[in-house]
Amino acid sequence: MKTHSTTGLYWFRHDLRLHDQPSLAKTAQQCDALILLYVIDPKWFKTNQFELVAMGAHRQQFLYESLVTLNDNLKANNQTLHVVVGDPVETVCSMIREHNISIFGFGNHQGFYERQQINSVVRKFDSLTIVSSHNASLFTPDSLPFSLDNMPDGFTPFRKQVEQRVMPEPCVPAHYGFPPPPAIAQTDWQTLPLHHGAISAFQGGENAALKQLQYYLFDSDLVATYKESRNGLDGWDYSSKLSAWLANGCVSPRRVYQELKRYERERTENDSTYWLYFELLWREFFYWQQAKHGSKWFSQTGIKNTISHSACNTDIIKQWQAGQTDNAYVNACLRQLNATGYLSNRGRQWVASYFVNELAQDWRFGAAYFEQQLVDYDVGANWGNWQYLAGVGSDPRGQRQFNLAKQAQMYDPSRQFLRLWGERNAS
Repeated sequence: MKTHSTTGLYWFRHDLRLHDQPSLAKTAQQCDALILLYVIDPKWFKTNQFELVAMGAHRQQFLYESLVTLNDNLKANNQTLHVVVGDPVETVCSMIREHNISIFGFGNHQGFYERQQINSVVRKFDSLTIVSSHNASLFTPDSLPFSLDNMPDGFTPFRKQVEQRVMPEPCVPAHYGFPPPPAIAQTDWQTLPLHHGAISAFQGGENAALKQLQYYLFDSDLVATYKESRNGLDGWDYSSKLSAWLANGCVSPRRVYQELKRYERERTENDSTYWLYFELLWREFFYWQQAKHGSKWFSQTGIKNTISHSACNTDIIKQWQAGQTDNAYVNACLRQLNATGYLSNRGRQWVASYFVNELAQDWRFGAAYFEQQLVDYDVGANWGNWQYLAGVGSDPRGQRQFNLAKQAQMYDPSRQFLRLWGERNAS
């Protein structure tokens, strides 16, 4: 029986949802008052070493909508989301001191800086009760069939070991009895430094995530033909479009897996349904790779410590960013990215290959531009895929170069994509 009042703090980061949140549920159970916090880092909007900002307008819009939805869903459970603009570590530490926090909850994330943040907070407070869980992945370090230090650096051996020896963790039901928040200033949503206007087809938030999951599987049966359609270049239905919600944690990968298995039981199981799981495994692979390799994830020489192109020609890079190169398909893809915040998997490979091979520029500048622009930016998948293609990452074949003329003939034989996003869309 509790002998004194306890106040808890849960720090939302890449988990903007209520379902499948074991550490949130455990934190709520252990305290009498609870602060639910999200921190907006001003560094996201300041020019970085690549002459870019970390979070462009498309990402800002999606994040804003995700936070609003989370707050609405919390209100339905007699709670609220407290959003603060400031340095994340300083903000969290200040909240812990100011409100005499005794229980600190969060979801683990394997990003290098995300792990640094948690370590910086925890080591400042000896008496905190820590409540954490792995809520951004299919597996946990304990369930993986190898230690992270001994994890394969190639996707195929990773996939084979995982498929043979482990199943994804089950989803945790979302049953909350939230304690109330203490007296605390309410968030002024209109003053948050995030783009509020609708400029993207993607609607942020948990509700939209679950709606899209239901649509792609059970409402449309599109998942049953995913393997055949996944190389599409434009439109909504050629792929699941779940990546943005996964990246922001509006839906958990375990929830996607759970619904996929239900679809296979109730409707059909085929190569296409497996392929969606296959893509989840690619995401999982990069997620744990970043934990293994730490700061090498952002190093020019990558996880292989291999020399790559080091050129940094500002004019060339800006022309590539604007879709003003000598290749019409690269230009079309980048104009699509700039206008929508999204680019097909095939398009991403084309523009990255062109950047690294034809333009011979430092791959990190391309990865940083994707970080700024992509509504589904994910630190593991983005930097891991760019390393992979540049020949400094996990690809055993080394640097990958696409024959773009051949690729265009294969995937856009009628030139429909080029007509849609080509010269008439030039700025």
